[in-house]
Amino acid sequence: KPEPAAVFRLIREEHVNWLCAAPTVLISLANAPADVRRDAPRGVHVVTAGAPPAATTIERLEGELGWDVTQVYGLTETSPFITVCDPLPEHQALAPAERAVIKARQGVELITSGELRVVDTETGEEVPHDGGTIGEIVVRGNVVLEGYYRDPEATDKAIRDGWFHTGDAAVVHPDGYVDIRDRIKDVIISGGENISSIEVEGCLLRHPAVQEVAVVGVPHQRWGEAPSAFVVLKADQTATEQELREFARERLAHFKVPQSVTFVDELPKTATGKIQKFVLRGRVPAIARQ
Repeated sequence: KPEPAAVFRLIREEHVNWLCAAPTVLISLANAPADVRRDAPRGVHVVTAGAPPAATTIERLEGELGWDVTQVYGLTETSPFITVCDPLPEHQALAPAERAVIKARQGVELITSGELRVVDTETGEEVPHDGGTIGEIVVRGNVVLEGYYRDPEATDKAIRDGWFHTGDAAVVHPDGYVDIRDRIKDVIISGGENISSIEVEGCLLRHPAVQEVAVVGVPHQRWGEAPSAFVVLKADQTATEQELREFARERLAHFKVPQSVTFVDELPKTATGKIQKFVLRGRVPAIARQ
């Protein structure tokens, strides 16, 4: 578990000006106590990957620490990066909050890596660049795996018509920037509506008491599935389930508001900092609220 004070000390003592870190690590740095953040050197360039970072985390790191955050996206199967959220000159004129929203996107394909498309999962056709139509990210190129070792069945499932299917659900904005909305398996379908857990998490992270959050879909008697939030509060901060649900209700469509909020000391993560949502799903009984 990263200790912000130790990270800031090492950056200062070792004259670090480039830092690679998963979003969960950046969250802990951005939410460190004020007296700890004061010791953070400015001007550090941050590259983040592993999961979509929240815009609020990027905004805080850039605004309060004076760091510059760039997101890259890829998988082990793409060796590993296939896109970069490339900053454009026109982004500099935006307000910090607006610029952070763009920086939270996965960006455009790396010219050295290969091709990327977002396609309809039924038709295989490329989705319109409207920022709203969800499809699956598929990629091909010299950095993409040829196949899984001694597993032709898995290879045939993942690579179809020469394209590797990532399992990531995304939209494409009019500027061509890709924006992941969820893992396809993590999309919550409630009453026929698709809910992005990443969108709900990003909303709750803007609450001043919230340190970390993970949203998963759980069974619901009426809607089939409903979003449920697991929340880690900041040290010395308090919040109630009702308070967080009202906070989300003011900012999201009502069907996206978590039906329950569970407060935990920490979220289960892999060694690389990815949140293990399958562990959280096993902790929640079926929700039957009407």
